[in-house]
Amino acid sequence: MKSKRQEKILELIAQYAIETQEELLERLSECGIPSTQATVSRDIKQLHLYKEPCGGGRYRYASSARSTGCDFNDRLQRILRECSLSVDYAQNLVVLKTMPGLASAAGAAFDAMDDLPAMIGCVCGDDTVLVVMRDEASAQSFCEELSGLCK
Repeated sequence: MKSKRQEKILELIAQYAIETQEELLERLSECGIPSTQATVSRDIKQLHLYKEPCGGGRYRYASSARSTGCDFNDRLQRILRECSLSVDYAQNLVVLKTMPGLASAAGAAFDAMDDLPAMIGCVCGDDTVLVVMRDEASAQSFCEELSGLCK
């Protein structure tokens, strides 16, 4: 549903001069895609949309070049391959050690992934990411997956 909604958002902003989130919500609703302002706001951020001038002191949403070809799994894999030092788990906690200053990049990539329902959240320091999972089995599975991506 999310990818369908985001594809429709990109279509709509290419077709119409959409100036506000409310207008975008109305257009989505007209297309049979009900949504909320909070969801549309997240979509705008994830799609890297920005506002460009459209004349008369008005601004419209536009698509950034960054929104194409940048999915979060690729981004996470790149971050892990280039900056991770180790990953381990204990009970429902996963700890990722990174090079100094790079833990927040990994944490932001984790937070942006919608396909991690077992993840409750993560906390980042300078070189450590603590990921809280729902249970030990999820932590073990996630740790194994991360170990594969770190190579």
